Amino acid sequence: MSPDRLSKGVRIGALALLVSTLAACGTATVVRPGGSGSAGTGVTTPKTSVPKPGQTVVVRKGDTIYALARIHDITPADLIAWNSLDNPSTIYPGQVIRLYPAGAGGGRAPTTVVTPPRSGGGSAGSTAPTTAPVGPVKSNIAWRWPADGAIVGRYVAGDATKQGVDIAGTSGQAVKATANGVVVYSGAGLVGYGELIIIKHSDQWLSAYGHNRKRLVNEGQSVKAGEQIAEMGRTGANRDMVHFEIRYNGKPVDPQQYLPAR
Repeated sequence: MSPDRLSKGVRIGALALLVSTLAACGTATVVRPGGSGSAGTGVTTPKTSVPKPGQTVVVRKGDTIYALARIHDITPADLIAWNSLDNPSTIYPGQVIRLYPAGAGGGRAPTTVVTPPRSGGGSAGSTAPTTAPVGPVKSNIAWRWPADGAIVGRYVAGDATKQGVDIAGTSGQAVKATANGVVVYSGAGLVGYGELIIIKHSDQWLSAYGHNRKRLVNEGQSVKAGEQIAEMGRTGANRDMVHFEIRYNGKPVDPQQYLPAR
């Protein structure tokens, strides 16, 4: 398929998805990608995209592709195409969305844009669910445990509250990077995770470390496997532990299928 036909197909798909979403919401006016907003949706999509080379955004609960596109002045069709999204109606908390076309990063370390909280009324498009489990996917990353301690919580497919493993320990205990990568998020903006760090290991793989007492790395910083990135704590939890997740294309997978046996 030619690039022109592919681009046209992506735009048509985005339009069809937006129309069906608005129809389900019972709205009377359709918002077209690249057009103006419509009554009742709270969305005004940009007419042309303004790429932001080197910048990414981490999806939070309640985000939609259309809301992210509006906030960052990018058309939904371009945001879908730049991130090769097979199903743009479904994105996941922790997923990293690129705000520029592939190859336009200029070789710079990625920086993460923190999206402002959504105002009341919501926005068009399906919101990010809390989980979307997938089966085992082959990984070429040499994963390692982020901390020593007993496993007190395990991954359960389809359970929004059990998207990773909980490793118990003591306050201040070292939390370490599970593999080489770049920190794409370091903050406390995701409800339920406390002081959280997210590391990007490749275009497909992320790891997340929650409930820390103190974060020791910043966004855009490169880290090595085994390097201490945080101090264990109980922010957002009822005991000292690290909540650890591995995500493939933004979807949570069972960390114990990838971590070495203990």
